[in-house]
Order: sequence, then structure tokens, then C-alpha cells
Amino acid sequence: MSAHSNLPLSLFTTSPPPPPPPPDQPSIQAHRPASQPKTMSTATTMQRVVLALTNFKSPILRTVVPCGLAAVALQALAAAPSVAARSELFFDVSGSLTYLAVGALSLYLPALRARALAAAQGVAQTALPKTPSIAQLAASAWSKTGGGGGGAVPGARNWRQLVLVGLTMVWATRLGSYLFSRVLSHGHDSRFDGIRDKPVRFASVFLIQAVWVTIPMLPVLALGAIPAATVAAALPRLAATDVLGLSLWGMGFFFEAVADYQKSQWVKQKKLKLHDEDFLTTGLFSVSRFPHYFGEISMWTGIAVTAAGVLARSPVQLALGWTGPLGVVATTALCGLSPLFSWFVVTRVSGVPMSEKKYDERYGHRADYQKWRSETPRLVPKLW
Repeated sequence: MSAHSNLPLSLFTTSPPPPPPPPDQPSIQAHRPASQPKTMSTATTMQRVVLALTNFKSPILRTVVPCGLAAVALQALAAAPSVAARSELFFDVSGSLTYLAVGALSLYLPALRARALAAAQGVAQTALPKTPSIAQLAASAWSKTGGGGGGAVPGARNWRQLVLVGLTMVWATRLGSYLFSRVLSHGHDSRFDGIRDKPVRFASVFLIQAVWVTIPMLPVLALGAIPAATVAAALPRLAATDVLGLSLWGMGFFFEAVADYQKSQWVKQKKLKLHDEDFLTTGLFSVSRFPHYFGEISMWTGIAVTAAGVLARSPVQLALGWTGPLGVVATTALCGLSPLFSWFVVTRVSGVPMSEKKYDERYGHRADYQKWRSETPRLVPKLW
């Protein structure tokens, strides 16, 4: 119970029933459907359970744990029909949708917690705190107080929290659309050859994808755990880490989006017999053999830099319950997990190893391939 010691005891007790109405006053129960008391009791109980299970002392855990559980639940829902149909058609789409859902949850979690806590304390349904619209959150975030003033908007967000979630959603939408169109065009995804017919192994890939969503988003989720007022008070309107981080993200997005476009156009032209090249060596692929993966790692690095710059500030460290340099090291390391995980996945697990193995087997004997492979950097583009 130590992790939940800050939870009011009222969350675990049952409120006494209201006194019966006077004899000359009509009973409310007479006009209420018989099932409503049971429904309201069940809803209240569910709110209390969810609040109790995720109301850790650590603000970061209060955000990361429910968002991680949501990612696992959504991937389980996607896995069931996919495994049954032995189809990977919606694998990448489900990953993108999970990114969108987890990002939205991280934005609205403070407002949802406020409503759940008020309901658990017996506040009437009509008096519960309102869930703000995205327009209200944006207006508050871009106000002079940066989402930290007045408390007019329940669950207000700082502009950095909104922007990092928004950038993640933009990336996930673009990549998911591209991968979905690619699998529709090809009719299958070669990554799943030998996997789609093995239910347990196929299902485990969806679980891995839930991890792939949660770990890269750690900087976004950690930043979302901090009250907007604390973030606004800790930094100027625009800090050096904001400029550096957002610039890195922009460069990475450019590399990934342009590389994917160049590759798709190259494939389309090859199908139309406009060229007979066996591998792409022009455009961004002339400065990096895997420019799209370089772009992805750069994007997550930019998000990590932006979030780490906020989390290292003294007011934020105090809000997290940490003091001294160890807290800064911990939050910086937490943010660093995101690009490190992306780098590890694309360079050691899938992506680069799978592509290199395929192309080495097909064209490794050719001098033109060997020349391109030896003269073109594997990941980080040559800048001269």
C-alpha cells in the first residue's frame, strides 16, 4: 500500500445510504429505472478501482503506467482478429492508432483523474469538473501563462506538452499511412513470412509493438506528468533546449518523409519499367543507405532533448520529489531511453539487419552494389 499512501481513505469506504424521504414527499426512486442505482454504483466502483490502481506517489508512474496499459490493451484488441485471420494487414495501422490513443490519453489524464476523484468523493454528476476540448487546451497552452495560470481550464497543458504529443501524432499518422499503403500495394509484408502462421509468435509481435509505442514515448509521457503551472514557471517561453530539440525533430521528419517518398516513387517507376535499377542509390540514399531510419532516430532524439530540458529544471525536479543531481541524471536517462531504444530496434533487431541481409544475398556479388555499400554511410549521412 506504500505506493498508494496518498490516496484518501474515502476511496475505499462505502458511503452510507441517503435517508428516506419524508412521508409527504414523493420518492425519487419511484421515477428512476430499477437498474440505475446498480449502474451508478458499478460506474463509481470502477472509477475508484482505476484511480486506486494507478494513483502512485510518483507523478511519472501515474502517467506512464496507465498509458502503457492502454497500449497493451489496444494491441491485444488488434492482435485477436489479426491472428485469427493470419493477416498482418492492419499491424502497422494498429501501431499508429495506438500512438494516437496513448498521446491523447496523456493529454487528458489530469482532467480524467480530476473527474474520477470528484466522483469518488460523492460530487454530483452535474457538478463534476468538465473535460476540456482540445481547443480549450490549446488556448490555455498558448496564453501568456503558458497553461499555468488561473486554473480556468481543468487539466490545463503547457505548450510543450501539446506540441510534443502533436508531433508524435503527426509522425505516427504519416508513417502509418505510408506503411498501410505499401502493404496494400504489395499484398503482404515480408517481415511476417514464417510468423503469421504461428499464432503465439504472431501475437507476441503485437505485444512487442506495445513496447515499441511506450518506450519511445517516455519523454512525452514524463513531460505530461508535470502540472502545466510548474512547467510554465520553470522555463522561459522558449528555451534553448526547445529550439535544439524541435530543430532535430524537424530535420528527422524531413529525412524520413522524403526518403519514404523517394523509395515509393522509385518502386512505382520500376513497376512502370521506367528504369531497371535493382537498388536505390540516388536522392537521400546517396548520402545514407538508410536515411529513413536516421530520420526516425533524429525525431525521437529531438523529442528527448526538449523533454529533458524541462525535466532538469529545479521546480520540475521538486514536483517529482527529487533533489540534487541524481534526479537530473534520472530524468535525462529516462528521456534518453527513447532514441536509444529506436536506435537499437532499427540497427540491431529489425530494419537495417533485415534489409542488409536481403540485399547482400541478392546483390552482394555485384561490383556496383559493393561500391555503393562501401562508400555510403550506413545510417548517419555524410555531410561532405
